Amino acid sequence: MNFGSAWSRKRRAVAAAPARLSPECVNKTVLARLDPAAAEAQSRPDNIGPKTKAEINRKAQVGLDLAVTSTARADGEAHGFVSSVASLREMCEADLSEVNETILLAMRSQSPMIGQIAGHLINAGGKRLRPILTLSSARLFDYSGDKHVKLAAAVELIHGATLLHDDVVDASALRRGASTANVLWGNKESVLVGDFLFSQAFELMVSAGNLRVLQILSRAAGVIAEGEVLQLATQKNLEATFEMYLAVVESKTAALFAAAAQAGAVIAGASARDEDAMRSFGRNLGVAYQLVDDALDYSGREKALGKSVGDDFREGKMTLPVVYALDRSGPAERDFWRRTIAEGCQRPEDFDHARRLIDSTHALEDTIACARRYAARAVEDLGRAPKNAYSAALADLAMRSAARIS
Repeated sequence: MNFGSAWSRKRRAVAAAPARLSPECVNKTVLARLDPAAAEAQSRPDNIGPKTKAEINRKAQVGLDLAVTSTARADGEAHGFVSSVASLREMCEADLSEVNETILLAMRSQSPMIGQIAGHLINAGGKRLRPILTLSSARLFDYSGDKHVKLAAAVELIHGATLLHDDVVDASALRRGASTANVLWGNKESVLVGDFLFSQAFELMVSAGNLRVLQILSRAAGVIAEGEVLQLATQKNLEATFEMYLAVVESKTAALFAAAAQAGAVIAGASARDEDAMRSFGRNLGVAYQLVDDALDYSGREKALGKSVGDDFREGKMTLPVVYALDRSGPAERDFWRRTIAEGCQRPEDFDHARRLIDSTHALEDTIACARRYAARAVEDLGRAPKNAYSAALADLAMRSAARIS
């Protein structure tokens, strides 16, 4: 298998992306690959009845017997997510230190530019959320080895590679409060260093010596690439549906969350049932995380986010707030969305008007409500895993993820 060529295939696929994508095409491609067992996708949290939604939330809050969940409700203080991440970082402190050392070793190269660009991204103060999921998942199942460190480092390198490529594709200028690598060094340089990080990630996976984990993470990498193409296909498409949007989210974001959590369970020798629980937990957490991200692009503040607000609007991305707002719009509002999103003809005042339309249609609050349902399902998934300090901390993280502000 030629792992190094995966991103080259991605770039060729981007160039050949269709202008429009039907829901049927989405369902038959990425959703099937992302979660082969989940024809369960028929019962999306956005499409279920109120009684079922209430039951999901009830189970999430009282069904797990995890002491922390009573104070981990999604409507708690917005800064609770940051404290939850900090708690998990503290629990994984020794492992994370080794992960950072492993990443630094992986970034060594004969080319000084590789170290500069990779270091600019990796050392920019990210949450390290995905590697924390791998480390926590392994420890949740009482793993006492050290291979989870290599896997966590590989997960972070894959994430870093996708960020470098995303910033080029999206022409982003700001990430984590600093100028993006493509702005500082150039697009070609960013893409090539992303390819380097990607190859280093696979070297770490191979060195872990577990074929099952290699399969999980390599599949996730392929799904992420497909998600990029799907996003281009739905971009500026006013006919995009919830299902089409969700396919992009599950591919671009949730796939790596799911693989990170599942990989930790696999390396720890967890049962197939436990492995499935952690995979599902990661997927649901990843969807909740991205839903909030998309809401914050219309409601957040740049200082808190560490990136420009309104980028999704300016790029014509059909995120859930826009899908909801458009579905509830009258003729005049639809003309506005057609001009600004489909045609890309935007004026300086248009973003503020888009915010007002989204607010008036309750699109943001419904997006957050959807995120809460996914977060609740993530906590419910943990009910199938052992009950210990790590599962409690992960449950707290999931429930607070829908209330985060950065």
